[in-house]
Amino acid sequence: MKHKAGYVNIIGNPNVGKSTLMNAFVGERLSIITSKAQTTRHRILGIVNGEDFQILFSDTPGILKPAYELQASMMSFVKSAFEDADVLIYIVEIGENELKDEAFFNKITNATIPVLLLINKIDKSSQEEVEEKVLYWKEKVPNAEVFVISALEKFNVDGVFSRIIELLPESPAFYPKDQLTDKPERFFVNEAIREKILMHYKKEIPYSVEVDTEEFIESEKIIKIRSVIMVERETQKGIIIGHKGAPLKRVGTEARKDLEKFFDKKIHLELYVKVNKDWRSDKRQLKRFGYTND
Repeated sequence: MKHKAGYVNIIGNPNVGKSTLMNAFVGERLSIITSKAQTTRHRILGIVNGEDFQILFSDTPGILKPAYELQASMMSFVKSAFEDADVLIYIVEIGENELKDEAFFNKITNATIPVLLLINKIDKSSQEEVEEKVLYWKEKVPNAEVFVISALEKFNVDGVFSRIIELLPESPAFYPKDQLTDKPERFFVNEAIREKILMHYKKEIPYSVEVDTEEFIESEKIIKIRSVIMVERETQKGIIIGHKGAPLKRVGTEARKDLEKFFDKKIHLELYVKVNKDWRSDKRQLKRFGYTND
């Protein structure tokens, strides 16, 4: 039996449903999903294995024009997604007409690898608008195969998945067949906490936050975790902790419940808040937090 394997990289504007699609393919919540833009900061690999295939799905940050060093690092992950893809997924939502970066768009239209253009969130549209958008995108990206999907409702996700398998090159598996992702456990702890901050805090707070898990001690029955929430200013620290510590406690409680499902084990989670001035503009710190392709 011939074995297929390859990288399938998902790109698109912020908040079009890349992470929802990735999780629909993989069947696990590897990428955090909220209604806020710029939720995904890293390039996250989700591995799907079959008897005769291995698909390495890669969720990337939403494409934007960088305003500070962190965003520039995020865009470097998108650039790398073009370099190693065997199949490129360009996802758009039903109401949009363009990519926010012309250089990236030119890379898509000139790609020499298979491109699947997915029009997402069609459950929020009419049949007439869907047909119009299919014609529009076929003209705009003539080198792409166009699919209409609803990643949230999992409509036509199986159809796209089947086409991906057809397009994969023949290759042995890149990773062990029981492996789900290339990220370590601490990464998912950080993401679970950051997701709750994105959900419960407003304005610039979620974008000024980084989470660093300093301790992850696993025993047979429990995982003991100590994580630090870093902010850029003292005022942000006060907002994160909140009145009598209640907002921070809510973040911890909700993250712990999600992590218990993810790891299938009891979790003891301690959260601390620390000021780390201007970390988003500090290349040395960004490297420490994994925002480089080194």
